[in-house]
Amino acid sequence: MSEVRSGPELVVTPDGLTNRTGRYEKRLADLEGLFADAGAFAARLAQEADRVIYHVDEFRPSEAAGDLITGISTLSPGKIGDEFHMTRGHIHAQHDRTEIYHCLAGHGLMLMETLDGQTVVTELRPGVIAYVPPVHIHRSVNVGDTDLVTVFCYPADAGQDYGIIARAGGMRHLAVDDAGEWRLKENPNYVAR
Repeated sequence: MSEVRSGPELVVTPDGLTNRTGRYEKRLADLEGLFADAGAFAARLAQEADRVIYHVDEFRPSEAAGDLITGISTLSPGKIGDEFHMTRGHIHAQHDRTEIYHCLAGHGLMLMETLDGQTVVTELRPGVIAYVPPVHIHRSVNVGDTDLVTVFCYPADAGQDYGIIARAGGMRHLAVDDAGEWRLKENPNYVAR
C-alpha cells in the first residue's frame, strides 16, 4: 500500500494566511512618490510614517515554471489628498503571465493599464474575481471604509517589475474620491511609455 501524504493547507485567518512562506508590509514611508499630491503625502507622513498601509502573506512553494504563488493582500482604507490608498502596483517581469485576485472583503478596484496607456478597471466586492491579462500593469485600490482583502494567485516564474509605474510618473489614471464616490481622473504626472 502506498503512503498518503497531506498537502499544504492554507487557511485565511484575521491575522493573515496560515502556513505562509513569506510576509511583507508596506508602511506609509515606503510609498513615497506613489501619490500625486506630494503636499498631502508629506503632511500625512509627518504624522503616520510607520503606519502599515498594506501587508501581503504568500505561500511560495518554489520558483519553478508551472508552480503557483498564492497569497492574501490586506489594504487599509484611507486617502492621501483625494486619492485612495493603493498598492505600489507592478507588471510581471515575464509579461505573458496572468494573475487573479478574489475579493474576500471590502470594496476596491483592480486598476489595470496596457503598455500603451489603455485603462481597464474591475470593481472588487466580496465574491468578485478580477482577471489580470498578460502585459497589464496592475494595482489594488481601496475605495471603501474597511480593509480590502483579496486572495491572489499567479505563476511562480512571473516576477515583478515595480519600476514601470515610477518611470511613467504613475499610472495614467488616479482613483479619487468625488463626493463619497470613486472616479478616475487623468494623472497630471503621467508620461506615455
